[in-house]
Amino acid sequence: MKPDLTPAVERALDYARRLARASGADVRPADWLHGLLAEEEGRPAVLAVQAGLDWGAYSRDRPTPPDDPADASIPFQRATRIALSEATAWARMQIVGEATVSGDLLLIALLRADADLRQRMEVMGLRLDRLEAAVLPAPGPPIPVEEGRGGVTPPLLGPTSRIDSLRILDACANRAREGLRVVEDYCRFVLDDAFLSGELKRLRHDLTAALAVLPAQHLLEARETQRDVGVGISTAAEGERASLAAVALANWKRLQEALRSLEEFGKAHGADLGRALEHLRYRSYTLERAAGIGAAARDCLADVRLCVLLTAGHCGGSPEWTVREAAAGGAGMVQLREKELSDRELLERARQVRRWTREADVLFIVNDRPDVARAVEADGVHLGQDDLPVKEARRVLGPDALVGVSTHNIEQLRQAVLDGASYIGVGPTFPSRTKQFHDLAGLDFVRAASAETALPAFVIGGVNLQTVEAAAAAGARRTAVSEAVCRAADPRAAAAALVRVLTGP
Repeated sequence: MKPDLTPAVERALDYARRLARASGADVRPADWLHGLLAEEEGRPAVLAVQAGLDWGAYSRDRPTPPDDPADASIPFQRATRIALSEATAWARMQIVGEATVSGDLLLIALLRADADLRQRMEVMGLRLDRLEAAVLPAPGPPIPVEEGRGGVTPPLLGPTSRIDSLRILDACANRAREGLRVVEDYCRFVLDDAFLSGELKRLRHDLTAALAVLPAQHLLEARETQRDVGVGISTAAEGERASLAAVALANWKRLQEALRSLEEFGKAHGADLGRALEHLRYRSYTLERAAGIGAAARDCLADVRLCVLLTAGHCGGSPEWTVREAAAGGAGMVQLREKELSDRELLERARQVRRWTREADVLFIVNDRPDVARAVEADGVHLGQDDLPVKEARRVLGPDALVGVSTHNIEQLRQAVLDGASYIGVGPTFPSRTKQFHDLAGLDFVRAASAETALPAFVIGGVNLQTVEAAAAAGARRTAVSEAVCRAADPRAAAAALVRVLTGP
């Protein structure tokens, strides 16, 4: 007899058959597993994440079938047939007689039936034993009896308290998901930031996974909106939002307040739930900071296409003349980079550059030294991977300073965003005469960085009038240069030429 499948499992089978048709093979266990996990908020996906699956790593490699109609005549491989048979048997054990195969049972059966598939998923963190413990029936613990009374120990919450707590958790879960969706849309459509959008999507997915320990049906049964005394309570401020940033800010707070309430009332349903929700709340604080700093930095650096790295020894004329001419040509920021000066000499040079940049109305950044930047009232500091962390630099400079970070690969870039960098350096991109590089990140990193984040990014390393067009074609909209401007016979014209290419048509 053909087994009954839930609608979600039927959709997953359709997905699997389209994959099989594209590969010219029979339906494999992996095809059906990918179909089950294609619905990111479905129960199989939620359980897989709870069982350790690195969702980001998995989703990047998951195959996508063509849009062609599924061919129901494509047969199953032997391992797929075995998996379906085992899942059907488990379903009938849970409900005696005819039963419907659910996605969670089929997921386990597919992994059991195909050792290679199981090994690939284990590499991405999925623990089959944890998945089985969460889904398959197991003998429960003995019922505790109160000594001397012969009665059963009551549960942590009585029926009325349990309904009340579930009602709170349901309302707060809805608020958290709503707030998450709003800030995700803000990062996606306003900031155009792929990294932050992806992190928020993962946070939303992890919230669903954490709350999966609460039976969805129980939450629905506890819900009561018609007689909710809070439905009609509101303030005038709730109906007004002064800007898109204000919309995002209100919903960051909505999210975090909901997570806090979830965490506290979730503790009544188990310490593990409270801890999981606490972790999600702290992640939301980090992402809010990154989004807020990024938005402010984009406004501050909106017109800055060119940063001139100023070293007196690399200048064809005097440093003062070079700064003034570069600024007149369109350079919007000057970074003082002097490696050979004593602290006293560096401080004096920084004071001079601060005066020149103020007169030219451009931003001033000190390389490596937050202490010097603070002493001369610079606009910020630029840090390398081996310099002070962003957090410590801000402790020296204060909250309004620009803090840039040089990054050489995508992981360093992501970490800089989460650390709260105001902007990033991306490179090294080309060979340079002013600095020796062991390895070049190249144009591939420029492309990856441009697609990954909307945080202001300055391409660094060997950019000049000969290479800037290739950098711009790879997505660069800002660059930091030294000799290309400082050694030019006409720094004003050199700066203007670079800015024209970076600005585009």
